[in-house]
Amino acid sequence: MISVRGLKKSFGEQVLYDGAELQLNAGDRYALVGPNGAGKTTLFKMLLGEEELEGGSIEWKRGAKAGYLPQENAPIGPETVLETALAHRSDPDGRETAKAKKILMGLGFQVKDFDRHLSELSGGWAMRAALGRLLVEEPELLLLDEPTNHLDLVTLLWLQEYLQGYPGAILMISHDRAFIDNVCSAIVAVEEKRLKIYRTNYDGFLAEREAARERLMSAWKQQQDEIEAMKEFIMRNRARVSTASRVQSVMKKLEKIEEIVLPPSSKTVSISFPQPGRTGTTVLKLKNVFKSYGPTKVYEGLDFELERGWKMAFVGPNGAGKSTLLKVIGEIIPIDSGERVLGHNVKVGYFSQHRAGQLEPKHTVLQEAMKVGRTNGDLFTRTVLGTFLFPGDTVHKKVEVLSGGEKSRLQLAKLLLDPPNVLLLDEPTTHLDLTSVEALVGALKKFEGTICAISHDVYFLNAVADHVVHVVQGKVTVFPGNFDYFLRRQAQLDAEAAKNRPEPTAAQKAETEAENLYEASKEARRRAKSLEKAAAELERLHAELERIAHEMSDPGLYEDFERVTKVGEEMEAVQAAIQLKEEEVRRLSAGS
Repeated sequence: MISVRGLKKSFGEQVLYDGAELQLNAGDRYALVGPNGAGKTTLFKMLLGEEELEGGSIEWKRGAKAGYLPQENAPIGPETVLETALAHRSDPDGRETAKAKKILMGLGFQVKDFDRHLSELSGGWAMRAALGRLLVEEPELLLLDEPTNHLDLVTLLWLQEYLQGYPGAILMISHDRAFIDNVCSAIVAVEEKRLKIYRTNYDGFLAEREAARERLMSAWKQQQDEIEAMKEFIMRNRARVSTASRVQSVMKKLEKIEEIVLPPSSKTVSISFPQPGRTGTTVLKLKNVFKSYGPTKVYEGLDFELERGWKMAFVGPNGAGKSTLLKVIGEIIPIDSGERVLGHNVKVGYFSQHRAGQLEPKHTVLQEAMKVGRTNGDLFTRTVLGTFLFPGDTVHKKVEVLSGGEKSRLQLAKLLLDPPNVLLLDEPTTHLDLTSVEALVGALKKFEGTICAISHDVYFLNAVADHVVHVVQGKVTVFPGNFDYFLRRQAQLDAEAAKNRPEPTAAQKAETEAENLYEASKEARRRAKSLEKAAAELERLHAELERIAHEMSDPGLYEDFERVTKVGEEMEAVQAAIQLKEEEVRRLSAGS
């Protein structure tokens, strides 16, 4: 489908690709991985022809179409959500419309959202609509740049299952290891300005890459020993006449050696939270809490207790109140009534997925970091920032020019500079690359304080959480164990509920049947209207064809070559349109 040969690309002095090669065939499912700044998104833009190549070539299979989901800023037009999903079809039939609605609902939209205009939606929901359009259209290749960034956990799991059955090829950038393992069959790693395919899951990729590095290091050490031995022999024997010929032979051999070059060590985030002061056994209690936003009630009579050392994952459908609960725990927002009781020596640190108000755009990285932990000296602050990949003069960069990943790392650094003993984390892995997520997981597992986290990253949840808080319709249920255990337990509870659910009454069955009949009747009326419209258009096209045939019967026509050509092209276009419209009439008449 796509052949990348000898690809070269750089920005200024930074070389991204030099001789990169990649073959992507129909049905391939590849995850493109590499550190921030390695050129992953740039590769997507080159594949799409939006970024020029400096060398090499990219060849597409003739007729192949790609669908691209950018990481942020999906195009927003005047269309409604449903119109966006069906944008590739000028006159969608009932089957296509039903498919679009099903996909949109899988992505978290409700029926009432279908007629909402994109301009009314947040950026995250506009991205969901854009993803819906791609899934409905089903291009031969999906290019997905961090497709899970704007999804909640429930929607992510739906998308994961949907992509497993997607008929086309997929090339995606993602920081979610579990998502990669469940969707992709191979890893394409950006390494040393090349693209290397590992036909395994993410853990296998890490193991294979580490084994390759160890083999390279061993070969390098062996070669260095040989070179040193040759140099020593030359130095020891070059003045002796009896060994002159052997010295010359060794010198020639030394000159011909192609030295193994070790790749530079990749810079990774090194995160280590200082162990916090110890709290009491009970960190926090919420008693009979009521919280609403205007007329919308989120919680009523909520009781919740948080114990020292618990690492809790908050899960539930979008809009269930997870972020609200996190903010109530951290006293980021007030409660309407009830009690919030803090335990002994509790100090809360809050990380928000929405950076507005969390960082001052006009500050430099260093100024922003110095705002917290005011007893920290300049040297200590710079050292901490260096561990979060802000070395040297990069601490003087303005916050407003930082990437999403850099802003997330800065917020985490601020938490470290003023260490709490209760961490509240709202989507901490969004915009972090895979190595940064791994570093954060390692630090949180060693953290001896208490953690409450919201995340759509299944790997993160399983690695960090020892309790799951299920939030749905204002009710909060705590499950011991990680996220995988919660899913198994939830499946058991759902099965038990289904087993005990009473059979619908005759009246309920009749009501359901009536609703189905109404929908079927509604669809039949729509199809009849479409058939009437298609038949009228077909009649018009036949009349147009007769007019053109009459014009072509005029002998004077053939005295003007340009006119003959134009009329011939018109006839071909009308004949093609008639063929398509006849097929549409047949389809509508058959009810398909």
